[in-house]
Amino acid sequence: MTAPVNRADLADFAYFLAIARHRNFRLAGLELGVTASAISHALKGLEQRLGVRLVNRTNRSVMLSAAGERLHESLEGPFAQIGEAVDALNQYRDAPNGRIRLNVVGDAAHLLVAPVMGEFAERYPEIEVDLVSSNRMVDVTAGGFDAGIRHGGTVPEDMIAQRLSADLRWIVAASPAYLEKHGTPLAPADLAGHCCLGVRLGDERIYRWEFDGPNGEFDLAVPSNIVADHSQAMIAMAVAGAGLTYGVDAALRPWIEAGLLSPVLLDHAVTGPGYHIYYPSRRQLPAALRLFIDLIRERRPLGL
Repeated sequence: MTAPVNRADLADFAYFLAIARHRNFRLAGLELGVTASAISHALKGLEQRLGVRLVNRTNRSVMLSAAGERLHESLEGPFAQIGEAVDALNQYRDAPNGRIRLNVVGDAAHLLVAPVMGEFAERYPEIEVDLVSSNRMVDVTAGGFDAGIRHGGTVPEDMIAQRLSADLRWIVAASPAYLEKHGTPLAPADLAGHCCLGVRLGDERIYRWEFDGPNGEFDLAVPSNIVADHSQAMIAMAVAGAGLTYGVDAALRPWIEAGLLSPVLLDHAVTGPGYHIYYPSRRQLPAALRLFIDLIRERRPLGL
């Protein structure tokens, strides 16, 4: 006869599901707000009560056992439904609550999300927002995120996506001091004789700068002795005279208006897809995430 499930099992099942999502005890603990040792202790107790090993652990990896895979498949759907049922109660609360975990591409964090967060916190003080800013491509489901925000052209095809901004203009800029010393490029081909700050993409490739020409858009590999994967660091280096930088017009605009950067090659600037938020299609949209999306679309920090 199968023993009944008790309260400890239910709590530890949630810990186990977090381990299965992250394959990492520390990350599972961060998601649930507990320590890695608490996660480990809960798993050990669950395995002892069930009488089977659920997770195989080494110094380098955390993998589900065959029994763990079976349990994960069985629990994932029902626990998701429980979460959706609890989230649905927000319509009966005076102040919606919940927690949103977002993975956001660098520039979108300060150009799109930051401008609305003051109002969001005032409207919905019971909703927690956990934002991870990264240019690396992340599996938001496996990473335990509710949603991600990226440029429209990089959203995974198996996700539901909503546009959050107008299209983005990409430009080249440098400090006046750099241009005075090295000259101003008049055509993209002139960049071969300049120091260009390289953009490292999330997949470790170096971004080929894109331009518009007589025959349409094209991309160009530029000489890059300095490479970075963070736009604000690249802007700071460009302001300091390290070279030409390539980025979203909206991110460079405050520095241009302050006279610290000067745009060049504007006749060759291209426009690309705006920021989109995306989330797994198999899950009902959490109320807290829906309110967050609605506010950005209402306030339109970057147009829409």
